Amino acid sequence: TAFRRPRGRSIAPAHGSPRRLRQAGRGPCCLLPAPDVPCLPTLAAGFRRSMRLCRRKSHLGQLRAGLGGAGGGLPAPGAPYEEVVRYQRRPSEQHRLVVLVGPSGVGVNELRRQLIELNPECFQSAVPHTTRSKKSYEMDGREYHYVSKEVFESLVYSHRMLEHGEYKGHLYGTSVDAVQTVLDEGKICVMDLEPQGIQLVRTQELKPYVIFIKPSNMSYMKQSRKNAKIITDYFVDMKFKDEDLQEMEDLAQKMEAQFGQFFDHVIVNDNLQDACAQLVSAIQKAQEEPQWVPATWVSSDTES
Repeated sequence: TAFRRPRGRSIAPAHGSPRRLRQAGRGPCCLLPAPDVPCLPTLAAGFRRSMRLCRRKSHLGQLRAGLGGAGGGLPAPGAPYEEVVRYQRRPSEQHRLVVLVGPSGVGVNELRRQLIELNPECFQSAVPHTTRSKKSYEMDGREYHYVSKEVFESLVYSHRMLEHGEYKGHLYGTSVDAVQTVLDEGKICVMDLEPQGIQLVRTQELKPYVIFIKPSNMSYMKQSRKNAKIITDYFVDMKFKDEDLQEMEDLAQKMEAQFGQFFDHVIVNDNLQDACAQLVSAIQKAQEEPQWVPATWVSSDTES
């Protein structure tokens, strides 16, 4: 057994077993653009403004509470070490879940949107659940799964919700079953999570590959986001202010400090097009090349 410390530093054991400790589909899926495949509609699963607003409020609340301080902010990531082994997905196995993590405003949602538009036959988001009423132009199972508050809370209590939150009196969340539905279709499910939700998806069934989207330095962000806009609670587009960029940078540093041991890959989003290309490359490697994963995810007959 070997020991994996934060950011991949390792100490090899005397006996040289292909194991380490890490601190705490169905056939190939083409990652290149599919020819003549139309982009997903604006209301496709995973891009609801209400869910993004819910998350933005969560990010700001965490920051203002003082992450890492006593009694507030992001929870501790748990046990300091866990055993990891080399794993390579077989063509007969479902694809690994891809999880994007990053502070609000860094471009996580836009990267996910571009990734799915690049090849919707390969990439897809899970359809979230909500307790709000269905609108006339919506269809159950397309924009959302519309459920009662009792059903939603039952999913939460039974630990079937990977993430959930409240916005304007309505509950929103993404369930394990919704993610599994995408994977069962032979597609790569792409979702973004708050960092404290990472541990909920780290299961043998989902085998998530976690990618941290990191902002560039302040001076570069001021230039690159000069004309970019953010979404407020009042549905008004407003330009980024210096304090928004500082909040983004501060939160990114705290996320990386507290949860960096769970990040399989880090992408600095200083250029959206370049970051998207890096994202495609990282996902392809995650699905096709050997990666270190917790030993509990791999049974003895599938270890490599």
